[in-house]
Formats: sequence, structure tokens, C-alpha cells
Amino acid sequence: MEWRTHPALAGKLHPNHPDDIQVIIHDGGRRITSLHPELAWVTISGVEGDIFTGRVIVSPTQLVTVRINQSIRFIATGTGHPLMVSEKYIMERASWHIHGCSKCGFAELFDAPSDLIKAIFPAMPADAMLDTFTSFCPLCDGVQAIESRQAPERH
Repeated sequence: MEWRTHPALAGKLHPNHPDDIQVIIHDGGRRITSLHPELAWVTISGVEGDIFTGRVIVSPTQLVTVRINQSIRFIATGTGHPLMVSEKYIMERASWHIHGCSKCGFAELFDAPSDLIKAIFPAMPADAMLDTFTSFCPLCDGVQAIESRQAPERH
């Protein structure tokens, strides 16, 4: 139960149920779905580095991809509640620098960058590569810049 003392979760665990935490759950950002994210209680069951695993213990009100008792992965965001993340997002996240939102400072995405690219640029050839693109913040609709860490440095 090492998550109980994990610095990223300090002050976020339920005082009477130290394995429970509120997590932002979602079906994707606004480019992927029209459904809004929800805040749900999750019972933590494990942690590997800064990626936590837990079980959703309340039934979402309108989401279709998240269910009660479902196991999810999530990360602490540094700005508010932890965020549910997909395996694909975890795999792609290290290859991109997600700049903080212009309005709220949120520096994560609800969707894997490759999924966002397909949604924003549907006519882009499959073998094309983007160095940088922008998207709407999934929390407040501000603007986030997403920059490839493999992009050549500009002078």
C-alpha cells in the first residue's frame, strides 16, 4: 500500500478510506466524444512509478466506456484530481511534450496523441509526422500545444 505515502497523492486520499481517491474518468476528449468527463471514486490497488491502478467504485452517470468495478490506470496531474489514462496514452506520452493549457495550466490529454492527430487532421497521410500541433484543453477548452520530443530543434 505504498500509494498511501506517495507524494503525488498527498492530501488527495479519502481521510476515512485511505485507498480511495477521486479520479477524472472519461470517454475521451471533445475531439473524440461529446460526453463530458466525470469525477469518480476509485479504490487504489497498485502503483508502478507514477502510474496507479484502481477499481471504479461508483457507477458513472453517462459514460459508455467506463463501468463500476472496472479496473483503470491513472496518473496524478499536479493540477487537481488524478486523471484516468489508457495504455496507449501511457505508451505515447513519453514521446510528446504536452504544454500547459493557456487558461488553466493542465498539461495532460484525455486521448493518445496519435488519436488526436487522426481526429484533428483526418486527411493527413498515415506516414506523415507532425512536430507540433494544438488542441483544446479537455478540462476548460483553452489551448494546449503538443510537441514531439523527436522533432528537430529549431534555431
